Order: sequence, then C-alpha cells, then structure tokens
Amino acid sequence: MSTPVQTLLDLSGKTALVTGGSRGLGLQIAEALGEAGAKILLTSRKAADLEEAAADLQAKGIDTRWVAADASEATHVDKVVAEALQRLGHIDILVNNAGATWGAPAEDHPIEAWDKVMNLNIRSVFLMSQAVGRASMIPRRAGRIINVASIAGLSGSSRMQYIAYGTSKGAVVNFTRTLAGEWGRHGITVNALAPGFFPSKMTAGTLKTIGAQKLGAMSPLGRIGDDDDLKGAALLFASAAGKHITGQILAVDGGVSAVHGE
Repeated sequence: MSTPVQTLLDLSGKTALVTGGSRGLGLQIAEALGEAGAKILLTSRKAADLEEAAADLQAKGIDTRWVAADASEATHVDKVVAEALQRLGHIDILVNNAGATWGAPAEDHPIEAWDKVMNLNIRSVFLMSQAVGRASMIPRRAGRIINVASIAGLSGSSRMQYIAYGTSKGAVVNFTRTLAGEWGRHGITVNALAPGFFPSKMTAGTLKTIGAQKLGAMSPLGRIGDDDDLKGAALLFASAAGKHITGQILAVDGGVSAVHGE
C-alpha cells in the first residue's frame, strides 16, 4: 500500500544539523527542513550571525538551536556533534554546506588560500560526515546526508578563475558517490546538491561586477536562483520521498550545466 506524498515529505520528529547554516544557501535549506517539521541545529563560525539566523527561524515557528564552530577543525566538529546529540537526542539529517571561495589565476593562486578553501569545502564534509555517522547514523542504521557541491565541481571553466573552489567541489561530488557506496548498507543515503549562481555573501562580488541579468542570461531559464529554489530538492533528499535515492548529484542551476557544461 502506497504512502501519501504529504506523509513522505513530512519531517515531523526528525532532527537536522546544518553547517554554514547562518546565511545564504545553508539558511534556505534549514528553513525548508524546519518548515517540513524538523528540529534544526545551525552551526557556523560566527556566533552573532547564528543568533540572528536562529531568531529568524524561530520567529517562523521553527524549533532552532545553534552552536558556533569551525567545521574544518576536528575538535570543533566533535563539540558540535556532542552538543547536537545532547540537544536533539540524535541526528537524522546532516547538511554539509559550510564553504569558501577564492578567485585567482591558477598560476598565482596563494597556497594559504588553497588550503583554506580545501579545508572548509571538503575536509569539513569528511570530518562532519564521519563524526555524525559514527555517533548517530550508523548505530541507528538510518540517516540522510546532503552535501552542497556546485556546478563548478561538474566541469572546468575558461571564464571563471577558481581553481581551488572548482577542485574542492569536484571532490565533494565524488565524496558523495563514494560514501553512498560505503554507507548504503547502514541505511544512510548520501546525495549532493550542485547549485548554479545564487545571490549570497560569497557571490556578492561577482553579482556586483557582472550583474544578475547577465548571469541569468547564461541559463536556459533566463534567471539566477532565488530563495526558494533549493528548498524542494533539499526536502526530497532529506525525507522519506527520497529513500531510494543515493549517490546522486542534482544540479539546481536553471539548466546552465546542461547546455554549457560549466
């Protein structure tokens, strides 16, 4: 007997840990999961931003807590997971969204900037997934991991100079596939969203330089992403509606990657 789709998408009683959750895409995803009924724990490096984001979600009736930490540091990750278990009891959904970018020609890219981008964009995904898997998902034989990659991880680019960012997001793509293969036997699904261009603090410079209209013109849909465009995809991966989907990378980019390859 089939289950009603509203029931499949309902996250009531579920818990979600969202890294990089104080703003931008992470906050959008947290809002979607919270609106579907999940209890939310946000984490990022800046307490003030987290406090503001949590207050915004709480004002919308979403049960939200926060803890400040650097997701690329193992000791911080252990602290976050311990607090998540204490506050939420267990972790049903992990959203690995914390990230950074750096624009520079490959021949001039600073090593320190390379390390910063790699540590936050892929090391943090490994550390957080490993810690949450060990502490909650594997013992409970259930879990949903959603990694935020990028269409920059699906191909190279002759226009954008982001060697470290593109490489790190490509790593997130194959990390997702590899972990899905390993942890499927534990009842854990692992998928990735690959956003195209969305307005955020990270993309503010590009948006100012090039403009939303010109960036949107690169897409078959003729626009850039908005505040709602990741919500449905995130909810699919997080809910019972996506229980038979794992190891998949979903581009949410208005069709840019389909026609341009970048």
